[in-house]
Amino acid sequence: MTTRRQFLKTSALAGTALVIGVRWDGDLFAVEKASAVFAPNSWIRIEPSGKTILTIGKSEMGQGVRTSLAMILADELDADWSQIDLVQASPGPKFKRLGTGGSWSIGGSWMPLRTAAAAARAMLVEAATARWAVDPSECTTANGMVTHGGKSLKYGELVETASKLRVPDKPVLKAMSAMKLVGTSQNRLDGHALLTGKARYGIDVHVPGMLYASMERPPVRGATLKRFDAANVHGVERVIAISSGVAVVAKNTWSAMKGRRALITEWSDGPNAGFNSADHMKALHAATEAVVTRAEGSFPESADAIEATYEYPFNVHAPLEPMNCVASVRGGKCELWAPTQAPNRVQERVAQALGVKPDDVEVHVTLMGGGFGRRLNADYAVEAALLSRELKQPVQVLWTREDDMRHGHFQMAAVHETSAVVKEGRIAAWRHKYATTYHNVNGPPGADEQKDLAAFYRDISWGVHDVPYAIPAIETSFGHVETPAIWIGPWRAVYSPSSVFARESFVDELAHAAKADPLQFRLKMLESANDTFKSGDLTVDRARLRRVLALAAEKSGWGSPLPAGHARGVACNVFDGETHTAYVAEVSVPDTPREGLGIVVHKIVAAIDCGVVVNPRGIAQQVESGAIWALSNLMNEITFTNGRAQQTSFTDFPLLRMSGSPAVIETHLVPSHGEQPFGIGEPVVPAVIPAVLNAVFVATGKRIRRLPMRLDA
Repeated sequence: MTTRRQFLKTSALAGTALVIGVRWDGDLFAVEKASAVFAPNSWIRIEPSGKTILTIGKSEMGQGVRTSLAMILADELDADWSQIDLVQASPGPKFKRLGTGGSWSIGGSWMPLRTAAAAARAMLVEAATARWAVDPSECTTANGMVTHGGKSLKYGELVETASKLRVPDKPVLKAMSAMKLVGTSQNRLDGHALLTGKARYGIDVHVPGMLYASMERPPVRGATLKRFDAANVHGVERVIAISSGVAVVAKNTWSAMKGRRALITEWSDGPNAGFNSADHMKALHAATEAVVTRAEGSFPESADAIEATYEYPFNVHAPLEPMNCVASVRGGKCELWAPTQAPNRVQERVAQALGVKPDDVEVHVTLMGGGFGRRLNADYAVEAALLSRELKQPVQVLWTREDDMRHGHFQMAAVHETSAVVKEGRIAAWRHKYATTYHNVNGPPGADEQKDLAAFYRDISWGVHDVPYAIPAIETSFGHVETPAIWIGPWRAVYSPSSVFARESFVDELAHAAKADPLQFRLKMLESANDTFKSGDLTVDRARLRRVLALAAEKSGWGSPLPAGHARGVACNVFDGETHTAYVAEVSVPDTPREGLGIVVHKIVAAIDCGVVVNPRGIAQQVESGAIWALSNLMNEITFTNGRAQQTSFTDFPLLRMSGSPAVIETHLVPSHGEQPFGIGEPVVPAVIPAVLNAVFVATGKRIRRLPMRLDA
């Protein structure tokens, strides 16, 4: 992949090229108010050599988005797939809305990218017809060439003429039936570099004269430094206190970390030293004030009501590559190399911290060894910039695994209180109270949001207020409990994991209470005169949900005999009103618990409706990784005592190993819904856990209502 600096250098020497801007109109995401960030501006460049260069404004963290975006471009443009090159965008005048979050990279880029590609294709055809004096309707395009009869011209031969033409306002897009690349499985363009170790991540960055730093941070949020003693710290260059802690600086990472272990620090207790997660869970249970987020019909006071309460713990992102950033501050300007999901936010926050203009901060976006929402924040970049300013030379700040576990922006704990009335095999009334914490890393609701707290809390109640089932009486509510002792921030699938765990587990309980097949019970509850309905800003399509459930049932052999001791469970979800998913999990519970999960997940069958499918292979990879992510978090939690996270490494917060992973994870795609692709990175996560736990109930008769899963609890 070409770097931006190489691209700019070679572009100046390339002569005339056809450059088409890509415009994204409208505010797709509010940077400070949501888990995701704005979509980027971008451009397409076709050079005389025939190479087509796409500037990518999306960060790569394992999701393969760059390949899918290039496929959209190449298909609409009829470019030569072997001549596609990518450039990573950096914040600047043309790139003011970079960011990767909300599983919106493909959906948000689909129409703007196709429109720009169609405009370029139309201009190239016009350039060819001017040379041949023929009608454009008589020409065809394919594989980077315009053809008329027996004559062909390569795109590279046409760029000089095309570059002088007017860009069409409303270029004609291809019919979906004419797309040749979209919908086919393609290997990742950067796959070889990733597999061979040639790809460079943030942690790999080295610039001349660079020092390395390891930071000792406050043990509790809000604690302040009283003193530090570096007398016993050897082999380091300097020990410096900055706003985020004490930096031990050396000529290599190992020396910095070794020196940090010898550092003596003393901190004030601060206001949060008494925080512990057990008390917080009690506060969630005791949350009595709740704002109603959806109310339809009237919930009857019935002695036959079925009730269940579900608990969900704090969690952490734990990407394999810990937080890191290289910063060089010189002459009032700053240059950063950051594995970030939000380059513009990094630019703005660093500029603010240094007291300079954003244009004086240059951000180079690197590959990321996992993001999951953690890298939407800029704290690690700010401390690198502040430290470089003090040192007056480049420095890499590298967090340790313990730092990442203790000082991250955590997934919020939650309590879900559910109750329902079942009559004649259907849910007649439903109540769901959700007690948790909003993302305090983004600050409290603003003045406008305070005017309509119901809308604000509905927006952060995915999986609760948008319950998809056709129920005559529904009441959902949100109870907020502060967590000032820790940062709460975006986490993969955001608010959905705990909500869908509770909702789909409870629906399963109701199905068994009604002595109904859990799959058929769901299908019955999705029958309605109104297949499509809106709750707040989210749209749910019950017909799409029925289709994915039916497909998952078919492909999993639902209802067919299983080996002795095996059981199946099912769950489904609509993520953010867009991607519809269904899972069937096949599990067994051995007499002697297995290492890791304790159970054996033999098979997971996923049925996905994510709209237009761009790269089926990429979707399968996302489903498989999402299932492993969910199962890893099924067995983990972060607990706090005296304001301190107790889990510090993959020893006490283990990732699922190959030996504990499902032998089979199948991905089945429902034929395209409409002409719009939707997200896939986050939507594949929430329904995995309830599908597995519903199977555990069938196998053992035991309901798991608290995570992490403990079979002996």
